[in-house]
Amino acid sequence: MAEQAFRKFLPLLDRVLVERGPAKIVIHGGIVLPEKSQGEGLQATVVAGGWGSKGKDGEIQPVNVKGGDKVLLAEYGGTKVVLDDKDSFFKKKKKTLKIFFNYVD
Repeated sequence: MAEQAFRKFLPLLDRVLVERGPAKIVIHGGIVLPEKSQGEGLQATVVAGGWGSKGKDGEIQPVNVKGGDKVLLAEYGGTKVVLDDKDSFFKKKKKTLKIFFNYVD
């Protein structure tokens, strides 16, 4: 069901549609920090990517992530979209900071 909803929101150009994972529970010195002080999780799973954007030379620069990739996001930026009660975000390609290879959850 959720996959069909995402098909209606395919990103354009160098945008990437991501789903943020839940923030991990942080225990510091035996004290559980409240969720508000932890901030949002910066790890996300790519749902879909656009086809890319034109570079300075006029050639298309493809998006280098694909659906299912685990990425690290910049803390701010992007457009929030709620689909099937899940928060998803459209981010520019340059706001995905890192791709995790051989990621184990």
